[in-house]
Amino acid sequence: MRRLTITIPDDFYEKLMSFLAPEPEVMVEEKNTNEIPLWQQEMVLERMKNAKPEDYRSWEDVKKDLDKKWNFNG
Repeated sequence: MRRLTITIPDDFYEKLMSFLAPEPEVMVEEKNTNEIPLWQQEMVLERMKNAKPEDYRSWEDVKKDLDKKWNFNG
């Protein structure tokens, strides 16, 4: 047996699956590379639950600090 990884356009998916379905030796394992692992989702939710208002900063303040640090606007 061989393992093959392919990337296909969304509109070709159904056609490919209908072609592979009748083959009993073919095993299809779908993997979405954009998925966030469950452990990471749980970690973020836990951090959000434990965060205090003083832990947050506005995007404008963060951007100003980054611009100063990396000298983006000047």
